Amino acid sequence: MANSVNISIEAPIENQIQEITYDGQEIYQAPLSMSENLARLAQKIDFSKTEDEFCNIKKEGESTLEIKSEDESKEPGYQSSLWPWDSVRNKLRNALTEVCVLADVLSIAKEKRYMVLDPIQAEPVDSRPMVQVYGRKKALGAAGAVLLAGVERLRASETMRMTRNMPDFHIDLLRLRQNWRLKKVSNTIVGDLSYRTAGSKFSQTGVFEVTKAPEEQIAQAMKQEDVVTATLSSSALNCPGTLPGDGAELHWQQKLEAAQNVLFCKELFARLAAEAVQLDATIPHMVVGNQIMATVLPGIQLLIGLCHNNGQNNSNANPEGVKTEGSSGKSEHDHVLEHSLHQLLRAVHHNNTHHPFPHPATGPLGPSKRRSLAGPMAADRYELLEMSKEQSLLEQIIQQAQHFFMRRRSEYVLDTIAKEVKDPLIVSHWNALNSPTQSCVKINIMAYGYDAVCRTSLVVHVGEKTLKCICRDGKVRHLSYELQELRDLIYCQGCGPQIYQHQMTAVQAVGRCMGWQLLASSAHLGSGPVEPLANASTCLLASPAGDRMIAIRCEPSVGIQVFIAQSPRKDFFASELVQDKKWENLGGAFKEIKLEKMEGKNFLNKMELLMACLSSPS
Repeated sequence: MANSVNISIEAPIENQIQEITYDGQEIYQAPLSMSENLARLAQKIDFSKTEDEFCNIKKEGESTLEIKSEDESKEPGYQSSLWPWDSVRNKLRNALTEVCVLADVLSIAKEKRYMVLDPIQAEPVDSRPMVQVYGRKKALGAAGAVLLAGVERLRASETMRMTRNMPDFHIDLLRLRQNWRLKKVSNTIVGDLSYRTAGSKFSQTGVFEVTKAPEEQIAQAMKQEDVVTATLSSSALNCPGTLPGDGAELHWQQKLEAAQNVLFCKELFARLAAEAVQLDATIPHMVVGNQIMATVLPGIQLLIGLCHNNGQNNSNANPEGVKTEGSSGKSEHDHVLEHSLHQLLRAVHHNNTHHPFPHPATGPLGPSKRRSLAGPMAADRYELLEMSKEQSLLEQIIQQAQHFFMRRRSEYVLDTIAKEVKDPLIVSHWNALNSPTQSCVKINIMAYGYDAVCRTSLVVHVGEKTLKCICRDGKVRHLSYELQELRDLIYCQGCGPQIYQHQMTAVQAVGRCMGWQLLASSAHLGSGPVEPLANASTCLLASPAGDRMIAIRCEPSVGIQVFIAQSPRKDFFASELVQDKKWENLGGAFKEIKLEKMEGKNFLNKMELLMACLSSPS
């Protein structure tokens, strides 16, 4: 072959052409998968044909095979079938037959019309009680052996724990992690003491490092089972040498609690110091070193000091020294104000993390509900400024301190008057539920044994710098922080311008019970000497028969005076001017009664005995 010819051979097209694009590219159909091919073959099965027809088709196939030549024939024992999937069809038909038979059996057993199934009594089993006893004994012995093995393991574990010489560092570390926030930085374990997760914005950090105790301290720690050492950072706390529990003999939990307390107190003091400098008070507040001096009332100062406890005394980490005029220069620590300071700072932390939900939900997060309603309610500039004003911690604690002294002064005045005045009795009832800046006390003035006859009530609201007194007649009087004003008011209610207003009202009530008649009563008597405090008062009572009269005169400076008169007059004699006998029925001169020599527990009891004596015919 001198000349070679290139012949191009193309593979036959196995797949059909689905589409020919405009550029002449042919797109073939994807080949069938095995599942698709199985479905295509299953569609060719005709399940409606009977087995006889299938046998005929099979015989026709066998006859056609015999006609073929011997070289094309297959093995003599092999019979090819013209019907595809014949074995599957046969198995499905057999399964259908069995299911039909099972359905017939179930219908016969259920309807009980064709056949009844009766149970066959089994042969009785020979009961052997001793065998059962031995079996139960063996089972109980096995269970007891399991329990004893567990007890031995627990005893061995407890003995090992009690007799071990080296405490476990990881167990102590687990206990530390249960109470404090820890994280691993490189090869060190670092914790945080600050209140930032609670809402604090204090810039000073409270980072501490957790390390394993040295070998020489492990022997000492074996008794305490403490091998964790908390190293406090001096740059964070600024004074670790004065911390309570900084010595190695204290537990790490006490060290961390003391350090966290110092951090909290430093944040509180720093906030109070900044507010003391910024506030514009009438008497400027002073911040000197670790002390804040604020004027509460004239002559009274509030000292807030940051003190560090070195473990030698029992003073607290954040005492408030309250200096009064009677303390001779020594500050008195008040635990209530200290607790209030802590509560105020924790309330600030809570407000920093808990913002009110917006209304509506699409509104901004942060403004309060009152500010959210300022727009729809058309609030003016003054109302918006009032909403934005917030009291500082120092202002709140000063108000609480002012109320604290006003309440203490009121208690002192009421107790002093109750000791001085024995008749009538003065009883004070302080409300148990009060706010930090307002209290309420109810004062009852009554006589022993006559509290149901007459009782005078007085309500005093103790505020920050003022007192609000509501009298029995509904009059409201506002008093200042001076003690004398409250004292004068109580005396005016009990022994005031009407000479013991309560006593005068009570005498009239007792007289009505005894049948005596009130002839005259005056709360502001114009006769007699001028009283330095309030005015004198008097009342005139007549007996039921009209032949006896009692005159009672009360003066704040003198006290209570009682006079009696009787008619007809025994010293009446006719004269040239007065000749008629009827004028002798006029009351004679009043004679004073010495109350201190009369029998009776109190003034009202003496007056009751006097009225009873004058009312008797004898």
